[in-house]
Amino acid sequence: MTFTEREPAGSPDAGGTADGAAGDDTYVPSERRIARERHRRGRARRATAVAALSTLVTGVVLYLIVVHAPGWPRTRETFFDAGYAREALPKVLDGLWLNLRLLLVCGIAVLVLGMLIAVARTLRGPVFFPLRVLATAYTDFFRGLPLIITLMIVVLGVPALRLQGVTVDPVLLGGTALTLTYSAYVAEVFRAGIESVHPSQRAAARSLGLTHRQALRHVVLPQAVRRQVPPLLNDLVSLQKDTGLVSIGGAVDAVRAADIIAGRSLNYTPYIVAGLAFVALTIPMTRFTDWVTARMDRRRAQGGNL
Repeated sequence: MTFTEREPAGSPDAGGTADGAAGDDTYVPSERRIARERHRRGRARRATAVAALSTLVTGVVLYLIVVHAPGWPRTRETFFDAGYAREALPKVLDGLWLNLRLLLVCGIAVLVLGMLIAVARTLRGPVFFPLRVLATAYTDFFRGLPLIITLMIVVLGVPALRLQGVTVDPVLLGGTALTLTYSAYVAEVFRAGIESVHPSQRAAARSLGLTHRQALRHVVLPQAVRRQVPPLLNDLVSLQKDTGLVSIGGAVDAVRAADIIAGRSLNYTPYIVAGLAFVALTIPMTRFTDWVTARMDRRRAQGGNL
């Protein structure tokens, strides 16, 4: 909490009379406070100037190292050709729309499935033992299996079965593989949040007459989800990047669009364009995650001080 600094009632700077009679209520900061704020502003300006200067020096040094490398002319022609960049940009942006749709659909599916798995792993009682075993086996298996292998198994293996009524669309199959893998990670995040809620919360809910299901829904899960927002957002950032892996099945996303142009021209500039497009999407999500984390830390600190 922030306390307002005021002069003593009898001080001439306080805006009142010497005997404490009611006078002007306008706040007048003390000279010490003004000097302290002036010092803070000066220190912030110096820190900003030093950071800008060090960043500039580092950038110049890196630039000189790169451009004076023996293979820089060939690298610039192969990876940083402006003509190929202009050719690739519209096609990469068209493919990026597919990545965004995958992120939206798979993100929702991952959150729902991850929550169900986490709840299944935290159910109590011997009757739920088989469900807990299945949920544990699911998380252990898909957290241990590399995502690229999961994608190959689902995208290439399911069509090979020739099952009636089962889709062979690489986009749907790739999204399924992403959901299977990321649900295992998100389930562990949710489970950590559920187990971080103190048992007294559940006991208090039960003492008020709530059933186990009601206590879980209205007391435990809201606290668990709120505590785990930053790691959940980090998982969504990773999911956004990994949507580019669906290209191994032939789906024309941003990565596949860049691959088609690079394969035809033998120039890798389209890959740089696709990478920068993903970075442009990832940075706002990362900064939003940092903002949410800092906001929650401030709230916890204020609660602790109170």
